[in-house]
Amino acid sequence: MSMQKTLKERLFHALLFEFIALAICAPTLAWLMDQPLGHMGALTLMFSLIATLWNMVYNTLFDRAQRRLQFARTLPVRVLHASLFELGLIFMLVPLAAWWLGIGLVEAFVLDIGLILFFLPYTIAFNWVYDALRARWVERPREVLVR
Repeated sequence: MSMQKTLKERLFHALLFEFIALAICAPTLAWLMDQPLGHMGALTLMFSLIATLWNMVYNTLFDRAQRRLQFARTLPVRVLHASLFELGLIFMLVPLAAWWLGIGLVEAFVLDIGLILFFLPYTIAFNWVYDALRARWVERPREVLVR
């Protein structure tokens, strides 16, 4: 299977990932933090936009590393992939959450840890399923495409 992904596919991948996450996180965080849905929805949308851009950049770099180093996407590699992605997000999202919610950096960090506890398994599962479906799509018989 070709590891090359077009910009269009990368955008689709990132938007699908974020759309599903947003649909889960906005109402859940609003309920857990006793905040208006609109307020938490706006924060999760900002998080989503930042994460989408980071996702595209990060996965492009990860794919380049995979092509260069020729490693398989085993479970340990996927865990490392997700962990490094989330670490990068911490540095971007904690200050935003602190400002938006009017809380300290420590409280915002704790909130982010809660999000990571959701996103680590979500990221692994989403990408695993996406890769499997992509492989089936890319490797489907040529005659299916002609019909």
